[in-house]
Amino acid sequence: MSTRLLLPLVTITLFGVLSALALMDVGYWSIIAPHFQSWGGAQVFTDLVILAVLSCVWMVKDARQRGANAWPFVAITLVAGSFGPLLYLEMGELRASAGKPVSA
Repeated sequence: MSTRLLLPLVTITLFGVLSALALMDVGYWSIIAPHFQSWGGAQVFTDLVILAVLSCVWMVKDARQRGANAWPFVAITLVAGSFGPLLYLEMGELRASAGKPVSA
């Protein structure tokens, strides 16, 4: 298994475990709520939103060049953050190794 295939998979797995633990501990809203309690939290939240939007723009542009569909990954990004781009990278590597375009 190549590093380009393994690295996103390990990241998805570890981040998934962390996310599951956080959801079980405090719930979805309580993960987001602290970002609205201070300017520092607002800055971090805004930074993450900017990164999510830039990731979506990149995925759509990249998918168009490859003749693929990025919209399922954009939807995942809007709901679950980093999981969308990570899954897009993973699916891209899987499809590349099989000689197919990226799609969900």
